[in-house]
Amino acid sequence: MGSTATFSQEHHGGPDSNTVSLFYSGQEEGVVCYRIPALVTARNGHLIAAIDQRVPNCGDLKYSKDINIVIRRSLDNGKTWLPIEKIVDFPYGQSASDPSMVVDQQRGTIFLFYNYMDLDKAKDRYFFHMIKSEDHGETWSAPEDLTEQLSLDGWENDFKFITSGRAYQSPEGTILHTIVNLEKGGFVFGSEDHGMSWFVKPRAIQPFDESKIISLADGSWMINSRVNGAGYRYQHVSTDKGETWTTSKLTQLTDPSCNASLITYTTSAGEELLLFSNLNDAKERKNLQIRVSKDGGRSWPIVKTVYEGAAAYSSMTILGNGDLGIFYESDDYSINRFTSYPMSWLME
Repeated sequence: MGSTATFSQEHHGGPDSNTVSLFYSGQEEGVVCYRIPALVTARNGHLIAAIDQRVPNCGDLKYSKDINIVIRRSLDNGKTWLPIEKIVDFPYGQSASDPSMVVDQQRGTIFLFYNYMDLDKAKDRYFFHMIKSEDHGETWSAPEDLTEQLSLDGWENDFKFITSGRAYQSPEGTILHTIVNLEKGGFVFGSEDHGMSWFVKPRAIQPFDESKIISLADGSWMINSRVNGAGYRYQHVSTDKGETWTTSKLTQLTDPSCNASLITYTTSAGEELLLFSNLNDAKERKNLQIRVSKDGGRSWPIVKTVYEGAAAYSSMTILGNGDLGIFYESDDYSINRFTSYPMSWLME
């Protein structure tokens, strides 16, 4: 399948950064490109990097009859990586795209969501699927169709998809994630019973595209959203578990209409931080940066550059050794890199 990646000497961030080209065009025979990165740290510290394997062309779900989900795993905090493994593979004509993951910190289960389409029998019909791993990403379950559980009335023919990248688990154990319905708005879904059943909140959120959700120290839910054409991010906050939302413009977070990553981090001193990665350019997909907020997203005083050139989607995780890992698209979607940094670099 794949081959063990070599280290890059580019050092796109701080002097102690480690960069590896995980997936790149030409890596596997017959595969045109890899897109849509997702990254998590399993409860045993192993890293799982998931991505679309786009075979005949680099088009999105509705434009390609052969997209699969593949992963690479690292057992040493991203220094070396195991070969490519294909974990979702349907017959030609059926495609799976947009992986997103979350680790249940209480039970160790890794949930991986993706969007599915049968382009031969039901073109333009989007379905929500999930697979899971109970052994830190070594093996994966058969696909489960969650479309009925996660859809509201009248959604059957809508352009809808689960946001790629990662979901979130609150300190209480609730799993939270987002759905984009281009006809009706954004919606929060999740589980309060470790994935045994799933709920979707009926309140539509606008404006909304690919988004990340977290919970803040006071228990409120916060969503950071891509909004096409705005030139910056939007924020939606709920203090009543998704029944109502307050929306504000984040004009300080410049964005060219692209997916981003948002995670929480608690320092050794107990300080609650938000870490956010996106493209700091209003029009072009370039200049990938990481920002830090110490006040629940009201300000982002720390800014670090990961990659100044062409970049796109990114996904972050805290590594087992406490470092920060980021998995991101670069070089006009031809290379998907993993880079890790000591947290001290981020806090300088």
